[in-house]
Amino acid sequence: MISGRDRRLAALSFLGGVAGGMLMWSHVQKQYREDLFSRHPLRRFAALTYLRSRPTLGTARLLREYIAWERSPVLKQRGASLMRHVEKSLA
Repeated sequence: MISGRDRRLAALSFLGGVAGGMLMWSHVQKQYREDLFSRHPLRRFAALTYLRSRPTLGTARLLREYIAWERSPVLKQRGASLMRHVEKSLA
């Protein structure tokens, strides 16, 4: 039987892991924000995620170039989705 203390400890551990993961992902995004054209897919994904929060005309132009350049269908689709989001934010 699991005690109340063990449940609280498990819940706190889970929440700590989630918070740590979010903090780490934020760090990765900032670190790779200039890696949109990197040869590493994770860096490109992080750069795309970073650009989502910066809806400017420059971002839209950059995303158009990226979509034409990207070979991975998943990342190309992500870029197109982000471009629509940025264009909608600017409209």
